[in-house]
Amino acid sequence: MTGTTSTTGTTSGSTARISAARDGFFVRAMSWWSRRTYGDVLQPGLVMAHNRKVLMTNVRHERSVEKWDALDAELTDLATLAAAATVGCSWCLDFGYWVSHGHGVARDKLEAVTTWRTSCAYTELERQVIAYAEAMSRTPVEVTDEMVLDLVRELGEPAVVELTAVVALESQRSRFNIALGLESQGFKAQCDLRPAGG
Repeated sequence: MTGTTSTTGTTSGSTARISAARDGFFVRAMSWWSRRTYGDVLQPGLVMAHNRKVLMTNVRHERSVEKWDALDAELTDLATLAAAATVGCSWCLDFGYWVSHGHGVARDKLEAVTTWRTSCAYTELERQVIAYAEAMSRTPVEVTDEMVLDLVRELGEPAVVELTAVVALESQRSRFNIALGLESQGFKAQCDLRPAGG
């Protein structure tokens, strides 16, 4: 893990290419909400705060995504982590681990997401979902007809549409964070301090 979490939500030793916004009532209010919700100020939010329209559009979209329910929540978490790992976003892997741990996803599944092919932690369906997220997150995309047909048989079309949207969103998050040099913030380390779901 790179750096340590600070009270401002920035990472010491970070290579961020745009500074965290710090001034104004809006940033203070956003920081208060972020600390209350996540226990710290999310660094991507502080960077987005330089453009309030971008930040607020992102917040509204993320809040809407939280209400999606066609896909099992654990499959959503595994797909999100697999996409972040494939794109290579340390911030998203760090935060995603913390979120998934809070949802009660087993630690062995979280730890093996980058070695899923040789891990015994996953069901066949979970392997299919992770493989799809990985194939979709590559450049160029490596999704096949068979992958989609198999997932539709297992999950149904509404869930596969949601899965695809979730992976696409994680690719957007990851690429934003990587482009602006945002690195892991220390969320994963907190998982050892509290029980899953606590």
